[in-house]
Amino acid sequence: MAKKRLGLQTVCLEHPPVIRSHVAVAGPMEAQGPLGHEYDHTYADLMMGQQSFEKAERLMLKDACHLVLERAGLGGTPPQVDYFVAGDLLNQIISSTFSALSLGIPFFGLYGACSTLCESLSVGSMLIDGGYADRVLCATCSHNATAERQYRYPTEYGGQRKPYAQWTVTGAGALVLDREGNGPRITHITTGKVIDLGIKDPFDQGAAMAPAAVDTIYAHLTDTGRSSDDYDLIVTGDLARFGREMAVTLAAERGLSLGETYKDCGVLVYDNEKQDVHSGGSGCGCSAIVTCGHLLKEMARGKIRRMLLVATGALLSPTTFQQGENIPAIAHALAIEV
Repeated sequence: MAKKRLGLQTVCLEHPPVIRSHVAVAGPMEAQGPLGHEYDHTYADLMMGQQSFEKAERLMLKDACHLVLERAGLGGTPPQVDYFVAGDLLNQIISSTFSALSLGIPFFGLYGACSTLCESLSVGSMLIDGGYADRVLCATCSHNATAERQYRYPTEYGGQRKPYAQWTVTGAGALVLDREGNGPRITHITTGKVIDLGIKDPFDQGAAMAPAAVDTIYAHLTDTGRSSDDYDLIVTGDLARFGREMAVTLAAERGLSLGETYKDCGVLVYDNEKQDVHSGGSGCGCSAIVTCGHLLKEMARGKIRRMLLVATGALLSPTTFQQGENIPAIAHALAIEV
């Protein structure tokens, strides 16, 4: 077995990369949520001064990337990083591709749906740990209006939303990983497997993703020999209220108690009492802005020492949905430690 592997799905990084800087930018709905004061920049409207929602999404990602590079002191043309690793939800990850075009950095484009934050950080961490890079820029984004009209219905359609439906987060998160420096480090990576329990409803993504989240958490704890008590926080990406409840139940069936340390970014990002978001948040931007805008700041404040971040993704497409296929899902986990 490769010397850095633990069990079937986890690697222990020999040279854990440092999260050198992190930035979250968010839309108007997110700015009104309970974490609104934590984001580095917010936009007044969904168009953001652009001609289309798609161009607005691209702008968010570019803004997040440029801001995080400036914060890390790595600006310039081209920026002083070795790779740009990013992905998004929009057709053939065009927000990331056009951002890569403007940045001029060697680019790995990824698609993991809403799990893309942890997927990009996994690839970036392995590049640094393997000696292939000194610094890597990782990023992802989503936009409510672009995701709704691609995967479900245009917002102008005014369709009736179901109680378990989620609200796609408008936001982008970007991080710079570095071989050297101070700050939280990514120490372990657990790569998820594709899980399918037969969910077909594109509005019920929490139910589709919860089994994948539990499968990856269980694999991580089994591979590392740790328990949920070893973490100050276990946080999933965007299961929202209904999916989180399902995850707790599925975990208990495996003899795993997630307990009070378990949170979900889809629950944290909005105020469910004051904002009409039904089950909660979703989208690549969900875990991205909560992690970059809030959780990593909580680590800097000393409130979290060790966190297991589990980004979840529903791997559907308009084609598979229209052809009546199930919604496979995946979850990737990172242990982030001070």
